[in-house]
Amino acid sequence: QVQLVESGGGLVQSGGSLRLSCATSGRTFSRNAMGWFRQAPGKEREFVAGISGSGVTTAYVDSVKGRFTISRDNAKNTVYLQMSSLKPEDTAVYYCAARKDSYLTRDLKRYDYWGQGTQVTVSS
Repeated sequence: QVQLVESGGGLVQSGGSLRLSCATSGRTFSRNAMGWFRQAPGKEREFVAGISGSGVTTAYVDSVKGRFTISRDNAKNTVYLQMSSLKPEDTAVYYCAARKDSYLTRDLKRYDYWGQGTQVTVSS
């Protein structure tokens, strides 16, 4: 059974940092594109960052460029989202997602597996 389990969320002050982790199990995702999405209360789920199966290509939503970094450790079957200079508007539930192929996309409809999410709250 495929599982994606996020961890690392929590409460942090504005300007602080957090590192989210997404541990995968049930199959190998070392060649699959992975993404991080977030959903704030009353808003639609949005793409935050993604990484291709090779790890060579990454993409970010404009609002987090220069502050967030996505990376992957295939030996640990884990994808990370390093978040720095956090702002109150970054407050949301953050979800990890995986595709069945290696091509990076921002379209959440093209992701096949999802984690349960981890709450990130940034206080002002």
